[in-house]
Amino acid sequence: MTITNQTSLRADKRRGLHARWRGWRMLAAVTLIGAALAGCTGEQFQKGYILPPGALEQIPIGASQDQVLIVMGTPSTVATLDGEVFYYISQRSERMVAFMNQKVVDQRVIAVYFDKNRRVRRLANYGLQDGRIFDFISRTTATSGQEMSYLAPLFKLLSFN
Repeated sequence: MTITNQTSLRADKRRGLHARWRGWRMLAAVTLIGAALAGCTGEQFQKGYILPPGALEQIPIGASQDQVLIVMGTPSTVATLDGEVFYYISQRSERMVAFMNQKVVDQRVIAVYFDKNRRVRRLANYGLQDGRIFDFISRTTATSGQEMSYLAPLFKLLSFN
């Protein structure tokens, strides 16, 4: 075997080795990019009560309060106005990208109204379109006292204070 043949064999082996490393590097890059993009995908969040499938159908008008508790479970909150009312509150939100703010997609309040004999008088299923979203956590309510009308700057200009 001549020296040129040995040199060309070594060069061929090196090229094959480089090609394999290039393939591994390409695979590693694709995996890294895929993992980075997977971290940015959207998320869904469920807060509050999760309604079991078919639960509302199991509560007819006239059912007892105990039957409601067995089927639906403990309510999110209870009101005692004109009889008693059980409220089951839930909210579903999502965000498209991991670092963005959440957007409320669905909000449900299931109200079970009882009469004086603790029997179901009425069922109501309120959705997002039935109410206004407000922040329960911060315990603040927006008021209209701080907003200025278009006339307020004119009066400020005319005042001598």
